[in-house]
Amino acid sequence: MTGRAETGIGDLAEDRALLGRTSTAERVADILRARVAEGRLAPGTRLSEDALGGALGVSRNTLREAFRLLTHERLLVHELNRGVFVRVLDADDVADIYRTRGLVECAVVRGLGRPPFALDGLAAAVAAGEGAARADDWDGVSTANIHFHRALVALAGSARTDELMRGVLAELRLALHLVDDPRALHEPFLARNREILDALRAGERGTAERLLARYLDDSRTRVADACARTAGTPPGTRP
Repeated sequence: MTGRAETGIGDLAEDRALLGRTSTAERVADILRARVAEGRLAPGTRLSEDALGGALGVSRNTLREAFRLLTHERLLVHELNRGVFVRVLDADDVADIYRTRGLVECAVVRGLGRPPFALDGLAAAVAAGEGAARADDWDGVSTANIHFHRALVALAGSARTDELMRGVLAELRLALHLVDDPRALHEPFLARNREILDALRAGERGTAERLLARYLDDSRTRVADACARTAGTPPGTRP
């Protein structure tokens, strides 16, 4: 990891205004978490206290507390005498991420009240993904897909569930960084996002849940296989 470029850090000054006069470690953590979730901080990236502190205008103590929070969320890892790095996931991580997603996302759809549902966020994410695909921007498609699932979970109207899934989906983005052909991974799911949206628009929660469960199972298999190929591990050996 030592030789990795510190990408995604140099332009953090643009986020400095978000901190305001009452900057806190939690707000710094929010910014870094968002960078991970957007794919702007790749697995293995070393996080320099000097670079981050200068870009955001915060103290080392504030940064270290933010690092501690994100290490607890499994987004960062501290290596003795080497520094803090964006975490690189393994096959067990991928399996656990999708296990959690299945439990939470399907439960959200199952527990929806009576239609119509507030689907503006889902619709915007679907449109953004389709637009990014037309522009051959597969990182953009990946980001739109993350937004789709965050909007789906937001239908529960639960701040706690939103917070849980914010971390889980940021971890998912770390796994997606290991995929060597993002188009092959993401393209089939563009239409499936729209199918889920259409089912919810029609008030068909059961159909939407079945579509989502199959979606997550297929996505898990594709991501795990892609990560196994990237790591040089035969797919059949993963848990």
